[in-house]
Amino acid sequence: MASTIPRGPRQVFSAFQWSMKGLKACYQHEASFRLEVYLAVILVPLGFWLGQGGVEKIVLVTFPILVLAAELLNSAIEAVVDLVSPEFHELAGRAKDMGSAAVFFLLLMVGVSWALILIPHYSH
Repeated sequence: MASTIPRGPRQVFSAFQWSMKGLKACYQHEASFRLEVYLAVILVPLGFWLGQGGVEKIVLVTFPILVLAAELLNSAIEAVVDLVSPEFHELAGRAKDMGSAAVFFLLLMVGVSWALILIPHYSH
């Protein structure tokens, strides 16, 4: 339900704390998220260093971060599905698989964007 409470610094700080709680929970409970964090810790600084110009840097840095965002959403979907349907159900499995597919596509975009940008720079 949407809040009608006026937003101020206290509410912004509370929202920040909830976000950090969500990041911590995902990191603690999701092995895939931990692996993707490790990947981002390597790729984000490399993207800033290897990208030539603003657009290349944005592409090389943004996709690994989008993978993390998608994994957070995927993990949230999986948690809710497990809560409401602890036994196997075809639709529950489909929802989980679709979330996983979204993460897969973003991981694929990381590889494609890095290859398309970096191969021409370093292949001669």
